Amino acid sequence: MKSAKSIFRQHLKNNGMLRSKQREQILDIFLKTEHHPTIDDLYNLVKKKYPKIGLATVYRTMEVIYDAGLASKVGFGDGIKRYEHKHQHHYHLICLKCGKVIEVTSNRLEERQRQLAKKHDFTITRATMRLFGICKTCKRKEK
Repeated sequence: MKSAKSIFRQHLKNNGMLRSKQREQILDIFLKTEHHPTIDDLYNLVKKKYPKIGLATVYRTMEVIYDAGLASKVGFGDGIKRYEHKHQHHYHLICLKCGKVIEVTSNRLEERQRQLAKKHDFTITRATMRLFGICKTCKRKEK
C-alpha cells in the first residue's frame, strides 16, 4: 500500500505542481493530528514548528491534500469545516453540549451498507454518518 507521502508527491507531479518543503511539512503535521482540525487549528500547529509558513499556504496545501484523496472535509452541524484523515469507514457521535466528537467503527454497519447497495444495484462512492446527542461527561454534569 502506498504511503500518504508518496500519494501526495504523485498527485503534485500528475498535476504539474511543485513539491516543496512547506507542503511536506504541512502534510506531516496534518497526518499527526488525531482530531478533526480546522484550517486555523492546523495553522496554529504548523506555526509552532514552522513560524514562516503562512495561513494561505496552509489553506492551499490542505486543498491539495484533499484533492489528492488524503483528507475528507467534515462538518458537525456547527457550520465549521474540518478535515480528517481518509481511513477506514467510521462514524461520528457528536455531543450537542460540549462539541466532543467520538469516532466509532462498526463491521455490522459496513456489512449492512454492502447488503443494501447490492440489493439495489447501487455503487456507494462515499458514506457518512453523524449521530448527535449528549456525551457521558455532559450527562453527568446535568445531574
